[in-house]
Amino acid sequence: MRHFTVLTLAAVLSAASLGAAAAPEATYAVKLLTPETALTAAQAAMAHCRKAGHQVTVAVVDRSGLIQVLLRDRYAGAHTLDVAPQKAWTAASFRMTSAALAAETQAGKPMSGLRAAPHVMAIGGGQVIEAGGTVLGAIGVSGAPGGEADDACALAGIKAIAEAIEF
Repeated sequence: MRHFTVLTLAAVLSAASLGAAAAPEATYAVKLLTPETALTAAQAAMAHCRKAGHQVTVAVVDRSGLIQVLLRDRYAGAHTLDVAPQKAWTAASFRMTSAALAAETQAGKPMSGLRAAPHVMAIGGGQVIEAGGTVLGAIGVSGAPGGEADDACALAGIKAIAEAIEF
């Protein structure tokens, strides 16, 4: 009888340890841009736009869409202070460029209703910042003439930090 009890206890303890090993983790870690890295990206994007003759605002947000850096050139339009962060938020939230979201949310398309959601800016100029398959944040540019020009500046900002964020 004692032998049976010891075997039963051993089986219960073994099952408990297997269950603990298979249990999902209760927390997870994420990688975020440092403020210095976000600032480097914003400055590089602005420098690219200036070289092309454009006055812009650049916003860099973290993976949740919260602003890390907001940089406005002296003659950038007042509207750019609202638009650049919204482009960056859109890219971070949907994990796609704001231009790609614009294409997917055209009138008559299944996702067209997303354009009415708060903070969504379905126009070029918002780019996802990612490295090693992980989204680190996004960058949004507003003020250049058209989404393609804004995208070019945002991509220059990402290029400036690409080596630093690869892991």
